[in-house]
Amino acid sequence: MTNGHRITVEQGTDHVRVVHDGQVVAESRRPVLLRETGYPVRHYLPPEDVRTDLLTPSATTTYCPFKGTASYWSLPGTEDAVWAYPEPKDAVAGIKDHFCFYEAEVTEA
Repeated sequence: MTNGHRITVEQGTDHVRVVHDGQVVAESRRPVLLRETGYPVRHYLPPEDVRTDLLTPSATTTYCPFKGTASYWSLPGTEDAVWAYPEPKDAVAGIKDHFCFYEAEVTEA
């Protein structure tokens, strides 16, 4: 990466749980961990471990020069609470179609 910026992607074993309004939205023990300079570790969860029926697609997109274009989803009462990279850059291909949540409870493995 450039100017000291670094991104790594690795398979994790942390227990990640996402609860929204008292309802479990996602729970996984196989997150993909994305570490990026200047940001907290992000846990990207496989779609099989996410209650996608609770997600509503949003029109929001953002672009990261290191990861690509992110698509967003909303949870009831919370806009753009979840994002994913449907076509990530090659360097972070491991996060493809995995969901990341702003609010996730992580228990170390």
